[in-house]
Parts: sequence; structure tokens; C-alpha cells
Amino acid sequence: MIFGRSERGKPPVEPVTLKILVAGGFGVGKTTLVGAVSEIKPLRTEELLSEAGRPLDDTRGVEGKHTTTVAMDFGRITLREDLVLYLFGTPGQDRFWFLWDELATGALGAVVLADTRRLEDCFAAVDYFERRSIPFVVGVNCFDGSARYPADAVRQALDLDADVPVLLCDAREKETVKEVLIGVVEHAMAVGARRRQPATT
Repeated sequence: MIFGRSERGKPPVEPVTLKILVAGGFGVGKTTLVGAVSEIKPLRTEELLSEAGRPLDDTRGVEGKHTTTVAMDFGRITLREDLVLYLFGTPGQDRFWFLWDELATGALGAVVLADTRRLEDCFAAVDYFERRSIPFVVGVNCFDGSARYPADAVRQALDLDADVPVLLCDAREKETVKEVLIGVVEHAMAVGARRRQPATT
């Protein structure tokens, strides 16, 4: 069943829709990730990198990057007939972070995409979601030619709580991205369940 159509004799299923943010540093692969899994043509707000922004935009490791997201990326994926995710990719540069509060409103959780060559670039996103108590997972985007590290090593380098999932992925590959998205939904549901438990005295 897809949005109102169902098998003969079965009532249509009204899907639950969830909002997921995709965040991380400049050039880490957020736009690529959204595009890899979106079942609709992704909405992109990319502009060419300018000379004015060159001193601010660190292109180490992504020298071939010529555009940047200036507002958001948007995509949609149906995980099951009753579960649809709306994906909102955030801009990576700090001069566009004023948009994050608006994008974060109503979000179930987030993916913080990380590049092990520039791990420090995702510190700000980790801090943002920790401060606002928004559940998140870290998706390590395994770029060609970059060193591979165990999830626990990445967790330690980012000083993450033990319950924050760290998942390896390739932002170009739909199946690995789906695993990350499933991971954030499951993590957010587990966090929500813990928060609903009555406090013990």
C-alpha cells in the first residue's frame, strides 16, 4: 500500500510520519545521503562556493566540492507501509546555523554524519543535539581512501555517551543509509521509552 492504495479488501493504512535531521560538518555528505535514499526527487538549496566564502569553507579532503547547502535538503523514504521518514539535511557551515532551530522543531531524532579525516567538524552538531536532548546517532561516512576506525574508537574520540549508536555507512549507498535511519528511529524510540518511565525514589 502506498498512500491510500491497499490490497483488495484491506482498509488503507494511514502512515506515521517522522521527521529526521541529517547534520554534520561542511562537505561530510549530507546532501548525498538524503539523495541516496529519497523516493522523491530531493529538494536541494545548493549554491556554488564563492570566493568570498573560500577563507571560511575548509575543503580539505573534499577538494572536488563546488556547491554547498545554504538552507536545507529535503527527502522522503517509506520504511514500511505504515512508517514514512521526512529527511531534513542541515547546512554545514556555522554561518547558516541560525536555521537549525527551525529545522529541529518537531524532529524525532537526528543523524550526525562524520568524516574520520575531519572528525572535529561534527563536534558542533553533537553538542547541539546533546544540549537540546534530541536523540541522535553518529553515522561515520566511509569515504574512499580514508582510514577505517572501530565504532568504539570514534565514540571515544567524540566523547559520546555509551548509549549513542555509532554506525558505519556509505552515504552513496541506499542500503547502508537505510540502516542508519532505522538506527536513529530505534534509538529515539528507546530514549523516549526511558524518559516515560516513572522516576524511582
